[in-house]
Amino acid sequence: MVDSAKIGDKGLVTVREATFRLLRELGIDKVFGNPGSTELPMFRDFPPEFSYVLGLQESVVIGMADGYAQATHNAGFVNLHSAAGVGHAMGNIFTAFRNRTPLVITAGQQSRSLLQMEPFLFSSQATELPKPYVKWSCEPARAEDVPAAIARAYYIAMTPPYGPTFVSVPVDDWDVLTQPIAAREVSRTVRGPEAALDQLSSALNASRKPVFVIGGAIDREGGWDDMRRLAERHGALVWVSPLIGRCGFPEDHPLFAGFLPAFREEICKRLEGHDLCLTIGAPVFTYHAEGHGEYIPVGLAVYQLTEDPDWAACAIAGTTVLSNVGEGLKDLLARPGPAAPAAQKGRDPVPRLPATDPFPDTFLMQTLADVRAPDSIIVEEAPSSRGPMQTYLPILQSETFYTCASGGLGHGLPASVGVALGKPGKKVIALLGDGSSMYSIQGLWTAAQLGLPITFVIVNNRRYDALHHFAKRFGLKEAVGTELGGIDFVGVAKGLGCDGVRVEKAADLAGVLKSAIAATRPTLVEVVVGRS
Repeated sequence: MVDSAKIGDKGLVTVREATFRLLRELGIDKVFGNPGSTELPMFRDFPPEFSYVLGLQESVVIGMADGYAQATHNAGFVNLHSAAGVGHAMGNIFTAFRNRTPLVITAGQQSRSLLQMEPFLFSSQATELPKPYVKWSCEPARAEDVPAAIARAYYIAMTPPYGPTFVSVPVDDWDVLTQPIAAREVSRTVRGPEAALDQLSSALNASRKPVFVIGGAIDREGGWDDMRRLAERHGALVWVSPLIGRCGFPEDHPLFAGFLPAFREEICKRLEGHDLCLTIGAPVFTYHAEGHGEYIPVGLAVYQLTEDPDWAACAIAGTTVLSNVGEGLKDLLARPGPAAPAAQKGRDPVPRLPATDPFPDTFLMQTLADVRAPDSIIVEEAPSSRGPMQTYLPILQSETFYTCASGGLGHGLPASVGVALGKPGKKVIALLGDGSSMYSIQGLWTAAQLGLPITFVIVNNRRYDALHHFAKRFGLKEAVGTELGGIDFVGVAKGLGCDGVRVEKAADLAGVLKSAIAATRPTLVEVVVGRS
C-alpha cells in the first residue's frame, strides 16, 4: 500500500491519481472499456465523478467512444485489454482513423518485471500492434512517465487532422509515485497563407461555373453555415465527396447536387462542364475500385482546402491550401466576392413513392424522413441502402448525421450509443443494415443498461446486399456467402434488454416508427424490405 502521508510530504501522487487528475482538467469524465486483469489496478478507488461505460466487446467499445468524441468535440478515452483486446478493436480503430476521430486508447501490459520472459497476456511490440491506424503510439520507458505520455497522446489526438492515439501501460505502473502533471493549452488552428487564400479567392471569383466537393471536416469544424454562404456567394453546385462520415451542407438546398460515386469515370461525368472544382475538407478524390479514362475532366481547374497534409500530398491534381477548414471558409468569406453568383441548379426534387407490399428500402427512407424531427440525429451503417437514404432521407441540420468513413462494418450501432451519451436530450436514430448490425449487436446491451432512448432501425433484406450488387462490377453472376436469412432481430433485442418490433406491411410502417421514436427506452424496429 502507498503511504498517503509520504505522498503529501513529497508532492507525489500515484500514476493512477495523476492520470485521473489530468483527465479531469482535460474535460474527460468517461472511460469506455472492457476490462481485463492487466487493467484492473487502474480502477482501484475509481473516482465517483467518473463513469465507466462498459461494452461487451472491444470493437464495440471503440465505436461507442468514437460516437461520443464526435458528439462532444473532445477526445474519447478508451481502456482495452492487452494484445487480444487491441486486436478485437482494430476494425473500429481503423474506422476512427478514417473518421478523423480523436481517441486516447490505453491498453494493459503485463508487469515490467515479467516482460523479458514473455508471460501470459504479454503484448509483444505493443506499440506496433495498432499501427498504422493511430497517429502516435507509446509504451513509456518508466512508470513515472505514464501521465505525460497520456497527455501527449491527448494533444496529438486533438491536433487536426484528428485521430486515435495509443498508450500501452504495464499493470504494475499505476501504484508507482510520480509528479502530477497539469493540462496545458495547445492551439489547434492552422491558418492558410494569405497569398494562397488570395489566389484561391481570385480563382473562385473568376469562375463562371464553379463546383464544390465537400468532406466531413466542415461539420467537425463548425463550418456548416459558412459553407452554405460560400456556395451561395459563388452560385457553386455542391457535391458530397465519396464515402465520408459527416454532412456539411443542407441537402434540401437549391445548390445541392448530390453524392459523388467513388469511381473516376462517374466523378468525371458529374464534374464535366465546370471550369473550377474546389474540394473542401476532402481528398481529390476517393475511389473504391479501378476505373477508366481521365481522372480530371479537361479544362477543370482543381483547388483543395484541407487541414490534412497527407490529403494534400496525395492529391492527383491541382493547388492545395493547407488550413483549418472552418477558418479557411471564414477567410474566403472575408475577401471580396464575385460581381454576381453563377446561375446553377442542383438536383431535382424527388417524386413521392406509393405504398406497396413488399415495400422497398426507398419507401422506408421516405417514411423515416416524414416522421422524424429535422434535428434528430441519424447514425447510419446500412451500405446497400445508402443510395436510397441519400435520395429520400435528406440531412437538414449540422451535427445530425454520422456514418463510417472507412468501409468497415460494426461502427454504426455502438457509435449511436456514444452519440446519445454525448448529446443528451437529442433523439438518436441508428439506421443499420441487417448484416452490418451483427458485427456489433452487443451494443444494444449497453444502450439498455444506460437507458438511452435510441431508435434502432434494422433494414432487413436478408443478405449482404451491398456486396451482392457490387459483385456485378467484377462480372460475377452471383456472389457467394451473402445470404443472411434466419436472424430474429426482435428476439435478439429483447434478449439484450431492448424493446423490439417487426414491420412487414407498408401501412404499418409510419405508425411503428413514430412510436419507436417517441419511446423512452431503447427500441429496435426490424423493417423487412423487398429485395432488388
